[in-house]
Amino acid sequence: VQLQASGGGLVQAGGSLRLSCAASGSIANSATMGWFRQAPGKQRELVATITSAGTPNYADSVKGRFTISRDNAKTTVYLQMNSLQSEDTAVYYCNGLYFGKLWWGQGTQVTVSS
Repeated sequence: VQLQASGGGLVQAGGSLRLSCAASGSIANSATMGWFRQAPGKQRELVATITSAGTPNYADSVKGRFTISRDNAKTTVYLQMNSLQSEDTAVYYCNGLYFGKLWWGQGTQVTVSS
């Protein structure tokens, strides 16, 4: 599975961005997909995941503000980020997990200015 993340950028606090993660490979739609982020000087942390059946899971810090979704026809996973805060500034990575095998895409920078 190959993953290509896009959609990052610079946004003012309170604004919105939508990240996309395009997946290729025959098992892409069977994988649990996720978004993680890593801020400068911090460890990479979970943001949200979504199972192949569409069940989402969110970190407490983004609940109610971020929405993860997937379009299996396009083998793409999205992260809609609303009410962005300066603490959301990080490099965002998508990943895919299938039977214990993990793939990572390249990161996309999200910068929230206050």
